[in-house]
Amino acid sequence: MGMHYRQLGNTGLMASEIGMGCEGFGEDNYAMAKTLIDMAKEHGVNYIDLYASDPKLRAAVGEALCGCREKFIIQSHICSVWKDGQYKRSRDLLEVKAGFEDMLRLLQTDYIDVGMIHYCDAVSDWEEILNGGILQYALELKEQGRIRHIGLSSHNPEVALAAVRSGQIEVLMFSVNPCYDLQPADEDVEQLWNAEKYKNPLVNMDPLRQELYETCQRMGVGITVMKAFGGGDLLKEELSPAGKALTVYQCLHYALTRPAVASVMAGVHSAEQLSQCISYEDASEEEKDYAPAFAEFPKISWEGHCMYCSHCAPCPKKIDVASVTKFLNLAVSQDCVLETVREHYEVLEHHAGECIQCGTCESRCPFGVSIMENMRRAAEIFGK
Repeated sequence: MGMHYRQLGNTGLMASEIGMGCEGFGEDNYAMAKTLIDMAKEHGVNYIDLYASDPKLRAAVGEALCGCREKFIIQSHICSVWKDGQYKRSRDLLEVKAGFEDMLRLLQTDYIDVGMIHYCDAVSDWEEILNGGILQYALELKEQGRIRHIGLSSHNPEVALAAVRSGQIEVLMFSVNPCYDLQPADEDVEQLWNAEKYKNPLVNMDPLRQELYETCQRMGVGITVMKAFGGGDLLKEELSPAGKALTVYQCLHYALTRPAVASVMAGVHSAEQLSQCISYEDASEEEKDYAPAFAEFPKISWEGHCMYCSHCAPCPKKIDVASVTKFLNLAVSQDCVLETVREHYEVLEHHAGECIQCGTCESRCPFGVSIMENMRRAAEIFGK
């Protein structure tokens, strides 16, 4: 089947569903960078995230990209600098500017596709980015063509929403997985994997996170996903906050079914791990299906919440219930139905008004969603 590509928000870029993070690039004395980039090129993986500021790693990536730079969309991080022999997140404009120039030199390129303002999890930090010159610098780089699009990476939905609503951010890099999505906003990223946070039963997605994804979809801000596997914890039962292991395919599929998501950055450490992620593209629907596993999580419940898993299918009237529900959620989150949402709804082959209220879908739903009521509401809102 081969790699699938998705629109990265309104950027005009087409990103491979499976992207690649740089976690493993520095291994094997940095030789892994060329191994993984060559493999990515062979299999159609065209999106690479480079948050690391290690000059040896950046140089290795630059060498690996020689002769094939144009085949890749490079998302590299502004404000991730190398100082005194170690990584540093900086908001010092002089350090940031010097770090960017060094990044271009080491990567042997004169532009970055997505200049990602690095790691903003606090409201005060976002205000510093807005008012301390960092955003203005990114805008200047974009005007010069040295970055093509401006992004921001965050783990905090409150901060990410403020950034997206500012209208200045075109791409959001965000942590997306079925455990983190249950947690409320917090400026301390470590709370996302704090076992204490999962001791008591958790029910349904945090509303701020759902609002973030839907706002990105509505505003045309593309999401690139980090931590889809929770740093690997979700793949191991003894480490998973959910108390049950998920597969690589299930984690990828969950992330890729969230609104606005274009690509998942797989932080692979070997060719074997990258190959497993790429093989998602040819996996069966049964292998990707996360709903049965979610329904069995001992302390986590999505009761009444549509997970866009499509277990309700097939509809006898051929309605794509998951897509209709996505557009319904986008519509009800606003006081009016945006034209872009209406247009996407109208191009569906079948609409909610065709629902015969047979209830077959509800009998199949693992999460007890009121699908027939959703179809009634969608038909009322969209008029068909």
